[in-house]
Amino acid sequence: MPLRLPARRRLLAALAVAGAAHAAPTVAADPVLNLYSARHYQTDEALYSDFTKRTGIRINRIEAGDEALLERLRTEGRNSPADVLLLVDAARLWRAQVDGMFKPVRSKVLDSRIPGHLRGKDDGGGAEWFAVSTRARVIVYNKATVKPEQVATYESLADPALKGKVCTRSGTHPYMLSLIGAISEHLGEAKAEQWARGVVANFARSPRGGDTDQIKAVATGECAVALTNTYYLVRMMRSDAAADKDAVSKIGMVWPNQQSWGTHVNVSGGGVLRNAPNREAAVRFLEYLASDSAQAYLAEGNNEWPVVPSAVMKNPVLDSFGKFKADTLPIAQVGRAQITAAKIIDRVGWR
Repeated sequence: MPLRLPARRRLLAALAVAGAAHAAPTVAADPVLNLYSARHYQTDEALYSDFTKRTGIRINRIEAGDEALLERLRTEGRNSPADVLLLVDAARLWRAQVDGMFKPVRSKVLDSRIPGHLRGKDDGGGAEWFAVSTRARVIVYNKATVKPEQVATYESLADPALKGKVCTRSGTHPYMLSLIGAISEHLGEAKAEQWARGVVANFARSPRGGDTDQIKAVATGECAVALTNTYYLVRMMRSDAAADKDAVSKIGMVWPNQQSWGTHVNVSGGGVLRNAPNREAAVRFLEYLASDSAQAYLAEGNNEWPVVPSAVMKNPVLDSFGKFKADTLPIAQVGRAQITAAKIIDRVGWR
């Protein structure tokens, strides 16, 4: 029996919709990467733009301090939209790893380009995070009051001859936790504590400020010796400000421990988050950061060293520092050693 007209129309309409569903491909959304970054450097903007230009993957970015990002991820839990987390110290990367935030990555590109001691834990299924740049923690001194041979090692900062002459930032800061942790790995906890107690006894004033403040304090004579990450020093050396030029002219720099384990090196690095909704894009982003072009830009833009041995550095001021012996203690081990470091600073009052 033929269909009545209304029913026939409904059937034809349904068939048309079904046919259209098969015939017309679904238009995919533009590929995206959701990035949580503690690298709050304006110079990184060119990196993100270049990645998008090369891959077509748009970056949605949230920038905040390391601890703020880690707390945000804890709060978001499994519902987090974040794909990649970038942090700026081994102590913080290790904390994110311990909290189970990263999912291991197995990538031939990353495995071949980033040295093993500059990666997070790898149980055979891939590393949990990768360093993308390095910075050294050096000693700066006032050229009018201190000779470089007096501060040739980190251990020398505890020498009674420097009593009342040492400035540092708080021992609780991750940069200091990483350094103190590395020293405890080399000397053992007991000797590292003895050293830290000697440094505290040599303080010119209570720890305060950041690394730039320590450099300026040495230049003004508030103290005679301080610790700083190299990129803060290079930033001042590249500055056109008269005050920065004057400060730089009054200080010298030492690569510590060149006759023993080498100068402490820390990292900026990142990993793919466990619940990343765009995992493929996340891995491509980390691989991009290990490319020659991105590595060169990190050296130029924020005065950091490449982690890829073959990358060509394009920073005349950084290059003028010359070669130095770097500590090759695995950076994941340095991050883990912050537990020991935290106990030491509590016991000696490095606050």
